[in-house]
Amino acid sequence: MKVAPILRALAPTPLKARLIHSGQHYDEVMSDVFFRELGLPAPDVHLGVGSGTHGQQTARILAEYEKHLLMSPPRGVVVVGDVNSTMACALAAVKLSIPVAHVEAGLRSFDRAMPEEINRIVTDAVSDVLLVSEPSGDVNLLREGVQPQKIHYVGNVMIDTLVHELPKAQDLPVPKRGFALVTLHRPSNVDNRERLVAIMRFLEKLAGHMSIVFPVHPRTKVRLQEFQVEVDGAVQLLEPFSYRQNLAHVARARLVITDSGGLQEETTFLNVPCLTLRTTTERPVTISAGTSTLVGNDWGKAEEAIQLVLEERYKRSSKIPGWDGNAAQRIAEKLCREWRPI
Repeated sequence: MKVAPILRALAPTPLKARLIHSGQHYDEVMSDVFFRELGLPAPDVHLGVGSGTHGQQTARILAEYEKHLLMSPPRGVVVVGDVNSTMACALAAVKLSIPVAHVEAGLRSFDRAMPEEINRIVTDAVSDVLLVSEPSGDVNLLREGVQPQKIHYVGNVMIDTLVHELPKAQDLPVPKRGFALVTLHRPSNVDNRERLVAIMRFLEKLAGHMSIVFPVHPRTKVRLQEFQVEVDGAVQLLEPFSYRQNLAHVARARLVITDSGGLQEETTFLNVPCLTLRTTTERPVTISAGTSTLVGNDWGKAEEAIQLVLEERYKRSSKIPGWDGNAAQRIAEKLCREWRPI
């Protein structure tokens, strides 16, 4: 979702883009369907690293990507987000003196128990061009001592994709407005049986107020089966959605309940109430100017927010700089200035 608009923006420029697929997300429902829907070309290189522990996966990506860079060094490397591939590819490039640009630089949850937080910090520390998506990113990078000339506020490429795909998503059949969309995948929520059971009981209670639509992430499905968690039939457990299916449901939902960073942004842009099942967020603008409320383990706080939704008194979002559908264009312009073909 972050790469597609950047590739479109780079297409008419002098910079020739090469698309690398690490294989970190290798399930068909988590990878191939997104390529088809978003019009992404087939990857130029597929590293095929597959699953494993964080250390195993990061090491394999680093080693495999280094081989590719040695055979065919590029003018620069663009990495997006905060997954293991982001950090590993940035490290492989910088160790070979190849400049790195990080899209979504500066995001911080200040919670180092999140593997993504480590990935963000390391990637920003080694990157040459820091492309910031929300105001807190500028503040965080300057506080960490990053040279101001490396920092560039470009806006949010996730919103570029949302704007591009929304007309197609709106044509898809979804339930009538009035449902809650649920997504859940973070280890802190699904890898602990007590926590997972508590979330399911909360959703069953919410089902008394509105219908629940829950496309189940592969990781979450495994844990529900492993922990033998029974789920009331009022909570609709569905197969994972494609990007476009998910967007169609977000746009028409009365409420979204999630632990996803991207959904905090999408609900803010679409002005849909969002309860975030986390105690911290690296996207604070979605709280201060958006529709997200951090509820963590506080079910009382969650119920208060739901009551506001039911009474149509829940907060509304305000405009955020750079969340306008043109972030990728600004990124392409910056990369062309930095990495003019030699």
